[in-house]
Amino acid sequence: MYLSSIDRPGTDAASPAGRSRLRGIKAVGGNVFALGTVSLLTDVSAEMVTAILPVYLVFGLSMSPLAYGTLDGVHTGATALLRLVGGYVADRVRRPKAVAGVGYAMSALAKLGLLAVGRSAGAIGFVIAADRAGKGLRTAPRDALITLSAPPHALARAFGVHRAMDSFGAFLGPLVALAVLAASGQAFDAVLVTSFCVAALGVLVLVLFVRDRHDERPPAAAPSPREAVALLRSAPVRRLLVAACLLGFAVIGDGFVYLLLQRREEVSLSSFPLLAVGTSLAYLLLAVPIGALADRIGRVPVVLGGYTALLGVYLLLTASLRGWPLVALVLVLHGLFYAATDGVLMALAGPVLPEHLRTTGLALIQTGQALAYLASSVLFGLAWQLWGPDTAVRCAAAMVVPAVAATALLLLVRPTTRSHTEETA
Repeated sequence: MYLSSIDRPGTDAASPAGRSRLRGIKAVGGNVFALGTVSLLTDVSAEMVTAILPVYLVFGLSMSPLAYGTLDGVHTGATALLRLVGGYVADRVRRPKAVAGVGYAMSALAKLGLLAVGRSAGAIGFVIAADRAGKGLRTAPRDALITLSAPPHALARAFGVHRAMDSFGAFLGPLVALAVLAASGQAFDAVLVTSFCVAALGVLVLVLFVRDRHDERPPAAAPSPREAVALLRSAPVRRLLVAACLLGFAVIGDGFVYLLLQRREEVSLSSFPLLAVGTSLAYLLLAVPIGALADRIGRVPVVLGGYTALLGVYLLLTASLRGWPLVALVLVLHGLFYAATDGVLMALAGPVLPEHLRTTGLALIQTGQALAYLASSVLFGLAWQLWGPDTAVRCAAAMVVPAVAATALLLLVRPTTRSHTEETA
């Protein structure tokens, strides 16, 4: 199976009425909405804390750009193996909901851990790493549940609905944090306690309303590690993994984008969390229509368009444009980038992977992205420290162009030297 052939959704529903029904939001299924609710609550909890961390670490603790980039990258990249573990265990026990639940619970408990660490950068890093470990465990099982809960021709739309609900939580999180701080007299402990309560509610919704999904035809035996490794022998999976790594290497952390905006426009520290709100609002508004567009015209072109929007973000951060137009354009393009890439890439991967190893395969692709992001964050922080922010952003922009071109070659151009049977063996 070629990625270029599975990219475009099928035409199973031949009648106009059938096509209209499948284009509707109801096509994604109730399980996707339940998972979206869990992610919404979890992101409210997470963004209450993480929206203020970049400015707190850089300005409050005087952390250098290299140190921040390393911390930011390690928190994502260091959990890469946990993504694989979570994906493989979920396939092995055929209970993706249970594995995802463990990850959500870890992240909830990490909010309480922040209450005990004070201003110690090392302790804060350890607790945030535990939170990211929870995210690493839950992401692939959750995305596998989405692919198993929606019809194949509506996968990008299903991910769009889920990511829209997820981004609505990210939109609300900083606002809730600001409201709690105002009501509590700037008590950070109150934010952490509220964050934990919201995350615990998300775990409760998962337990009560999300249903496990799996292939109706049970495999002859539980998948072995050898079978998981054998995924790499599939040419479509290899091409998608390489593309995900290339694209991940072209991404700098959200915190860097917001710090660059704050530096250029002298955004007040009290208003800094609202930058994340802007990205989340754009993501929220665009996720569902972009997902529907990907199902209609093809998922690879939409992903490539998303990384083109990211290139626009980088170029704007070094342009002469100033003031609110700059802030608005950067945040809208940043949200468009996420809407066109995050869920759509997983929807692209779903049909390529065998049912009994789908969670493992998704985790493999996410791991490749996470490790590439780790390298990107460290190198961007180093470039900022050595050459300054403007040169660092120009280097990041220069990475996007070859990454997009190589991805187009990998996912859109069919090999001519091997047969279709060899490619799918």
